[in-house]
Amino acid sequence: MKQRVVSGMRPTGKLHLGHLVGALSNWASLQERYDCFYFIADWHALTSDYADPSGTVASAYDMAADWIAAGLDPERSTLFVQSLVPEHAELYLLLSMTVPIPWLERVPTYKEQMEQLAEKDLSTLGFLGYPLLQTADIIIYSAHYVPVGEDQVPHLELSREIVRRFHNFYGELFIEPQPLLTTFPRLPGLDNRKMSKSYGNTIDLSDDAETVRKKVMQMYTDPKRIRADVPGTVEGHPVFIYHDAFNPDAGEVEDLKTRYRAGKVGDVEVKNKLAKALNDHLEPMRARRAEILNRPSALREILYDGSSKARSIAQQTMERVRSAVKLKYA
Repeated sequence: MKQRVVSGMRPTGKLHLGHLVGALSNWASLQERYDCFYFIADWHALTSDYADPSGTVASAYDMAADWIAAGLDPERSTLFVQSLVPEHAELYLLLSMTVPIPWLERVPTYKEQMEQLAEKDLSTLGFLGYPLLQTADIIIYSAHYVPVGEDQVPHLELSREIVRRFHNFYGELFIEPQPLLTTFPRLPGLDNRKMSKSYGNTIDLSDDAETVRKKVMQMYTDPKRIRADVPGTVEGHPVFIYHDAFNPDAGEVEDLKTRYRAGKVGDVEVKNKLAKALNDHLEPMRARRAEILNRPSALREILYDGSSKARSIAQQTMERVRSAVKLKYA
């Protein structure tokens, strides 16, 4: 049997190119070798967006369409919704009985996000406890691996510590999940800041061809290059970072870089060729996305069927957990 991979994504708005290169392309490739479970983390979305959850369900369906468009195959992977498997919450509660609060307060992103999202009140138990829910999401399916970048490894190590502490009280119940390290180009935003929906500097997977072209033409360029005949810097240049990530014509990219360094090509030509490369890359995804969105009942069926399969496994896990914590009344 294939070893299992589990990962999820919060439905908090449109997916963009950063999600594609940072997660979805890798998730699609893992389907060949692993038994993959990918979930819509709608409860996790509430940890920061609890004040207005009105768009969560719509975002969940939209995100699922993007997943399928990006190559996630419901025939090879289990695609499901976190809140349709309430056993996640039960395991989260039981884990919370044993985990010391300082463990949660030391999570690297806890204070960081408190500062970054200062406009929101994140002094809630749900926000503090999200690493516990994250742990429950993974171990309830006996996941062997979780695909993560290097910056997320500390989160998974905390999950492993939580599992070991639970085992100390109740015996061996879970697999300690291992990181499946992924490497990918870190795409900057259109303005060369961190790519973020809150900055409005993204190219969304659902953008049409003309929108993509307009956004590319607005991209940040070398500020020292005031004319096309002035030699420019390629390294760290967001337009060339995108070329490296999405333009399959390596010869064209190298030619553009050489001419840019020599002051023999303008930003307009470089951007036009990037827009074409991006649209060529995204066009098959647009077609698949439109197809699945034209059949909303099929999309709902995929998520409900996946959630039913996931819940069947989660229920078996919780039967063992209830026995271990001596809460079996039958």
